[in-house]
Amino acid sequence: MVMAETKNKNQAYLEMDDKYVNPVLSRSARIVAERASGSYIYDMNGDAYLDLSTGIAVNSVGHCHPKVVAAAKAQLDELMHTSVTVHHKRYIELSKKLTEIAPSKRLDSVFLTNSGAEAVEGAMKMARYVTGRPAIINFRGSFHGRTMFTTALTTSKLYYREKYEPLPGSIHTALFPYEYRSHFRGQPEKVVDEVFENIDMLFHQFVHPEQVACFLVEPIQGEGGYIVPPQGFLPRLRELADKHGIMLVIDEVQSGFARTGKMFAIEHEGVEPDIMLMAKAIAGGLPLAAFISRSDLTHKWPAGRHGSTFGGNPVSCAAALATIEVMQEEKLCERAHKLGEMMMSRLKAFAKGKDYIGEVRGRGLMIGIEFNDKDGGPSKELADKVAERCFEHKMIVLTCGNAGQVIRLIPPLTMSDSEAEKALEILEKSMTF
Repeated sequence: MVMAETKNKNQAYLEMDDKYVNPVLSRSARIVAERASGSYIYDMNGDAYLDLSTGIAVNSVGHCHPKVVAAAKAQLDELMHTSVTVHHKRYIELSKKLTEIAPSKRLDSVFLTNSGAEAVEGAMKMARYVTGRPAIINFRGSFHGRTMFTTALTTSKLYYREKYEPLPGSIHTALFPYEYRSHFRGQPEKVVDEVFENIDMLFHQFVHPEQVACFLVEPIQGEGGYIVPPQGFLPRLRELADKHGIMLVIDEVQSGFARTGKMFAIEHEGVEPDIMLMAKAIAGGLPLAAFISRSDLTHKWPAGRHGSTFGGNPVSCAAALATIEVMQEEKLCERAHKLGEMMMSRLKAFAKGKDYIGEVRGRGLMIGIEFNDKDGGPSKELADKVAERCFEHKMIVLTCGNAGQVIRLIPPLTMSDSEAEKALEILEKSMTF
């Protein structure tokens, strides 16, 4: 989706962008950001845009949080880079902190990377190596990255996979419990049953369970449409994994770090992963990601079998430590829960009687609004129109979903009540047809 251009000072840079930047890099808003603070991005004209995209769930503590900026600046004066030649204290301190906030005390061994896709790649390598099994089961509608291997694991849109074949193999895709678009809307138990019938079919017709290294699943699908699975799906998947000696890998890249009202979305279900992936909001805006597992598993993975030149950069680690401290000190889990409840309640009330709004769903401040066409099918046209109107009102929102039919709201967890009120007013105006 291309939004209207903001001219004047932005225009010269946009023209340079068009000339010099590879056009495969898609951006949602045709403005040039000059600075950002809190809940706002400011373009080169000085116009302020209320940001409900947060760099795709990265700037969860707001743009340029003073504590995060100060920590990064201080680290720049001490140590910028070491790679794997020596140990450095920020890597060690952050690893310890991640084990402290993890959803299970048994998750006690950390590997730091640059991005979510790299975290997925590393975790899949580890799962295959440790289990000695080749196959992976992912889920329909998933998004796990855009490297060649993670593209093979991504099924949210054909757009991400088209013309890249042959993709890496031994990947089998199961249904995800997407109740709103299922045959059993309003019957969550049947929706979940259908998923496990589908997995059973995979086990009998495509891959023996003893050949499966892991299940890879998002506790709430992100790019796939902000889809919250019915209660019981993840515990049942854990039980099935245990039955067959399959590892359970939980992808918290978009849902982690207080976004859903808990530090990690998997905590809503009380399920313990074998490996958990995290990225995006981990470092308040700096590039960093991680995967965490149990030391009894990671010690089966010999030194040097995986590595990263820039993963665990000292400046990013310092920013991450400060970001986690902000989340804890400012009680952002509680904030996300409270503000999310208020926003979803109002949006659901607004949606009543409007057939073109199919569903408002989410957890905490991870909220999706799904749009329908006149026949009840997914409407990319309406979602794009709403995003365009929001932009005209100087608010940035993103779309997602297999057809691009969902508006996703990913505001800063630090957003004020008045900013939330402003965002809802703009949304309601933009969603009125």
